[in-house]
Amino acid sequence: MHGSEHMRGILSMLLAVALFSMMDAQMKLLAAHYGPMQVSFLRGATSLPFVLLPIVARGRLGRLRPVNLRLHLLRGALAVLMLFSFVYAVRESSLATTYSIFMCAPLLVAALSAPLLGERVAGAQWSAIAIGFAGVLLMIAPRGGGEWVSVGALAALVAVLTYSLAVVSLRLLSRTDTTESMVFSFTALLSVGAGLLAIPGWVPLQAGHWPLFIGIGVTGAIGQHFITEAFRNAPAAVVTPFECTALLWGMGLDLVVWHVLPGVATVLGGSIVVAAGLYLMARERRAD
Repeated sequence: MHGSEHMRGILSMLLAVALFSMMDAQMKLLAAHYGPMQVSFLRGATSLPFVLLPIVARGRLGRLRPVNLRLHLLRGALAVLMLFSFVYAVRESSLATTYSIFMCAPLLVAALSAPLLGERVAGAQWSAIAIGFAGVLLMIAPRGGGEWVSVGALAALVAVLTYSLAVVSLRLLSRTDTTESMVFSFTALLSVGAGLLAIPGWVPLQAGHWPLFIGIGVTGAIGQHFITEAFRNAPAAVVTPFECTALLWGMGLDLVVWHVLPGVATVLGGSIVVAAGLYLMARERRAD
């Protein structure tokens, strides 16, 4: 059963990454018209109905009650800073470039999960994560004028750090709180926090953008459900490396939507990261 639970966690992460990549592309489109904090608010507010509807339909409102309220609030604050930084980063850079920097997250999460969560990280997992991180370093290494060290890149690094801390808090919450509670509190606190901070620079919403508003709501709500299930079913060090598949989504969306091709370093480094993730998946299948 141990291996089966890990595989469910991995599959949930793969689905979450696909949905979040589609959501990120839509937020990048909106970021050309609205500020990052307003886009963050829209991501949370438009997801709330889709989060609540299935809970109400199944008569599970009682499962929304938070157990660890302080950890919910901390995760909500991290969510606001994380999404603001991420939206700013994708506004300034391509999805593939931002994702390549964001791939530092597995190493950070693994490093944090050992002392904070007491999770055991096997030697083979550390090796795969280290190889993947080498691929990330290849992608972000300064070339020429060191163009990667930009405001957009720094925003992506802030997003990585806050995301990693949010993952650790999610893993802790999964020990006491329901999936419904975690998904709802994340979405609600993101909406309230980002909404209040967006007021000073608020821009009137354009009617033509409603398909994008609905799109980020649907993909965000379903993606949040799957990422919560991923960390509920498997240790953080097991599932986070599979976020590397976001690189493939980022490259594809960049090409289709913005007609931007990734550089050689991004392709090579991304291939290394993806290969490390696939190795971990094969290892989990053998353990099942």
